[in-house]
Amino acid sequence: MKQAIAIDRLRLKFPGSDGLLFRDLSLSIAEGEKVLLLGPSGCGKSTLLQVMAGIIPHSIDVPMKAERLKRPERWGYVFQDPDAQFCMPYADEEIAFALENRSVPRHEMPVRIRALLNQVGLEIAPHTDIHTLSGGMKQRLALASVLALEPDVLFLDEPTALLDEEGTKAVWQTVKKVGRGKTVIIVEHKIDHVLDFVDRIVLFGRDGRIIADGEAKAVFSDYKDVIAAEGIWYPGVWDDYDRTARQRTRHQGEELLRLDRFRGFRGREAKIYVPKATVHAGEWIAVTGKNGAGKSTLLHALMQLIRTDGEYMLLGADIKRQHPIYRHIAFVFQNPEWQFVAHSVREELAYSLRLEGRPEAEIEETITRLLREFDLVEQQDQHPYQLSVGQKRRLSVAASIVAGQRLFLLDEPTFGQDAKNTFALLAMLESYREQGAAIIMVTHDEQIVRRFATRRWVVEDGALVRDERLAAVEPVLAEGGTWR
Repeated sequence: MKQAIAIDRLRLKFPGSDGLLFRDLSLSIAEGEKVLLLGPSGCGKSTLLQVMAGIIPHSIDVPMKAERLKRPERWGYVFQDPDAQFCMPYADEEIAFALENRSVPRHEMPVRIRALLNQVGLEIAPHTDIHTLSGGMKQRLALASVLALEPDVLFLDEPTALLDEEGTKAVWQTVKKVGRGKTVIIVEHKIDHVLDFVDRIVLFGRDGRIIADGEAKAVFSDYKDVIAAEGIWYPGVWDDYDRTARQRTRHQGEELLRLDRFRGFRGREAKIYVPKATVHAGEWIAVTGKNGAGKSTLLHALMQLIRTDGEYMLLGADIKRQHPIYRHIAFVFQNPEWQFVAHSVREELAYSLRLEGRPEAEIEETITRLLREFDLVEQQDQHPYQLSVGQKRRLSVAASIVAGQRLFLLDEPTFGQDAKNTFALLAMLESYREQGAAIIMVTHDEQIVRRFATRRWVVEDGALVRDERLAAVEPVLAEGGTWR
């Protein structure tokens, strides 16, 4: 069978890293194959995908060499971070840019653009400012612009990480339809939606070494112990996790936050409205709703990143008197890169502590602890932008919780994470909740909602429409959960 991609003895090293990411890695993929690259966060899956496409080293200058590299001529790439691939300010212009590269006549473009938006389930006016779209909507647009190229090979790097369950199903149905006859190479943690589509799984260890390469059923059957030990998602992982769980303690402490006729604005238009809501110490609130409903905007309003009005009481005082707000609220953006300010992982963790004038000995002790707890020891001297998405997410959480805040606002904190790091992060947040903090987490993961949340806020069309108390909270916190 003719090869679509061939790599022989690849070696690659990121600046600031002590060792090679890949050491003599060899891999070939036949035309028409559907391949899932599976492995723990930070093992190099996304990097390898970029090497296959030629993004590394042609667009991203990373030292590498290989005895042989065969790459496809016609390909499309959907990044983990959709903002990384947009070239134009408006949705229709982004798709038109791809169509222009295929010499599609201008008069045919409006119909094709609308058809592509419909194909990925993106219900917006074509001439919509991309900046106003939610993360999940941006992922759909990125896929639409790639499909406009009609590529022979599709590289998909977690294309549904920020989508709700309905959107995830819809996008994968589209990929399966348009991917017939194409070579499709996938990096994905949400594997349940792709196992019936892929012909083959290439399994990587934490060090970037290929552990197994074969049919999906055989890999999961023969290497289940290895997969579990490496912290990789596999079918039934939540059931296995529940067997090692201990009973949670539930309590409701003092009121931390109160809202009454609260609104958040983007420009002159109110984008989020909360009639009434309270948050108490010891609560875990899951914020759910469709992509674009206003979930992230709600967190931005609570963090005072956008203009607000109405009553907002924090720790018994008006929010306007609670400055600096980061001393009371820890906030983690949906896109972790938005909050990085330093040039190394280590300095990023130290930044807030130094702003507060903490003693250097205390800062060093805190940094050492966080590097260990968040599995970032080996990356401590790297620039935050050089990390994998999962590592960036862990750094964004670690850098946000250093000030001993009582309220945590987290926007999709588990996307891009492998199973082990997801469970460890949830265990850590749960320990803070049990110590009297409150958590407000935007998530599309119903497994997390069912096991961790004490309440659910449902957001629809820019408003908090339901506040549901979740009575049946299952035992979930694994004993001895660690990042390794």
